Amino acid sequence: MSALASNATKTPPAFTARQDQILDAAETCFVRNGYHRSTMQDLAREASMSSPNIYRYFVSKEAVLLSMAERERRRATDRIAGLEAAGDKRAALMSIIAYYHLEIPREATILRVELWSEATRNPEIGAIMQERETQNAAWFIDTLTSLATSPHCDPEALYEAIVGLLKGIIVNRAVLPDYDPAPAVAQLHALLDAGLAGRLPIEPWR
Repeated sequence: MSALASNATKTPPAFTARQDQILDAAETCFVRNGYHRSTMQDLAREASMSSPNIYRYFVSKEAVLLSMAERERRRATDRIAGLEAAGDKRAALMSIIAYYHLEIPREATILRVELWSEATRNPEIGAIMQERETQNAAWFIDTLTSLATSPHCDPEALYEAIVGLLKGIIVNRAVLPDYDPAPAVAQLHALLDAGLAGRLPIEPWR
């Protein structure tokens, strides 16, 4: 089992229904107004609760954002673990790519970019995102290693080749309302096939 999937057994208890309601409201506010322009009063209003009451569940807007990042990390971990349980690593890989780059709504990509942006300023958010990036890389490299069809396949180099494209698709979906990710995903599939077959250039381009 991969590092990311095995970590599913270490995930913290689920948030309460009320906390989930507040986090859902926060996602709506952060997508609509951005993290810094949204207030706890905005979140309370969106969650249909009083402003003082929201502090019973989260002490600050930063705590909301930290919990949001943790909730998404846990959901991603559980999603991968569920896909891997079927025993088809290629299907799991393609399903993950399709889900995060074709299927999730544009609002989810905007929220992802918002989290990435805040991670550059907030060390706690940055630590969560870095942990997630490390787990993602380990899962991808482990999966690519198991799917390699040639001894010349370099899973780590292949991951480095695709990770920029993976993030770029999310950014383009977030900032370009009419962006069609399908051609980029098709290019990603072609790059994966070439890399798994050992046809990825080894020397860096100059």
